[in-house]
Amino acid sequence: MSATLSQAELQRYSRHLLIPQVGKDGQLRLKESSVLLIGSGALGSPAALYLAAAGVGRLGLVDDDVVDASNLQRQILHGESWIGKPKLESAAARLREVNPHVAVELHPVRFTAENAMEIAAGYDIIVDGSDNFPTRFLTNDTAFFQKKPLVYGAIHRFEGQASVFAPHLSGPCYRCLLPQMPAPGSVPSCAEAGVLGVLPGIIGSIQAMEALKLLLGIGTVPLGKLTIYDALQSAFRTLTLQRDPQCRLCGDHPEIHHVANAETTASSNCNLTPFNMESITTAELREKIAAGLDGLLIDVRQPDEYEVAHIDGSRLIPLAELESQLESLPKDQTIYVHCKAGGRSVRAIQLMEKHGFQNAINVAGGMDAWLKEA
Repeated sequence: MSATLSQAELQRYSRHLLIPQVGKDGQLRLKESSVLLIGSGALGSPAALYLAAAGVGRLGLVDDDVVDASNLQRQILHGESWIGKPKLESAAARLREVNPHVAVELHPVRFTAENAMEIAAGYDIIVDGSDNFPTRFLTNDTAFFQKKPLVYGAIHRFEGQASVFAPHLSGPCYRCLLPQMPAPGSVPSCAEAGVLGVLPGIIGSIQAMEALKLLLGIGTVPLGKLTIYDALQSAFRTLTLQRDPQCRLCGDHPEIHHVANAETTASSNCNLTPFNMESITTAELREKIAAGLDGLLIDVRQPDEYEVAHIDGSRLIPLAELESQLESLPKDQTIYVHCKAGGRSVRAIQLMEKHGFQNAINVAGGMDAWLKEA
């Protein structure tokens, strides 16, 4: 890569060049830098756009998903014309339009323990835009073993958080914040809980800012600080994080010595049905309904979800209200339970079994699967 700025680049980055902490030397440093973004979705979209606009020389994008209509409310890299097409193709087209001077490198695969070290090796910083815990553990462990800063972000409904994890710079790692994998279904995904579309724009922009500070060597990097943004209260607060001496990865007596471990190789599908829970597919449910359903069909989503789309004959009981309505449900009949994708229905059945229901069956895939078959 050229160690100089062209006339076109000097004009493009003129507002950067006016900043004493950046200037021409800083802009050249950005041009010679590289960032790997895990995911080109809600967080990856604003982070990638601002890093490209800032002139980071190489941007690597890892994503194996396709654009869905439900993405467009928050994933601003993508547009209507890209629905059904690979996200990376959409992202590359948009980023090259934003800044043709940036090299966009595409990795159209899922980030796994098998390929993580190889993919990340060629980049200076990792920005985590993933939406599941196994990938977050994996980005953390990969960054740790390669001694690269990890710029972390997460979102949920109206709240987001961001930080930089870098034990090699004397900070904690992600495992110091979250030592153990949450139980399956205990933390609802964005697909279940929802997220206000502008929130990832705020958190992803913070991630881009921290990445630029790291690359430029300016400001204070939030090592040991977790920034939490509450959109409803218009408030930021900061939590202090300490390196955990007992951390299994970066602690005094580490137990994890490879990126392939129990957390990083766990399924990223938080909606998997437990092996001992009886379930049926939506196709099987259709057959049973056509033949005259031998029981009740319970929908544990929210009323607004039910209003948008529901299965005829189903009874709406939101998960939060289920326990108070259990007495109204017959224990001598088969009860089929579904939600949007399978996470809430699993938790509903676990609650029902705890209260003596022995004939509750999970509908795997929920309304997502039902609608895809329509």
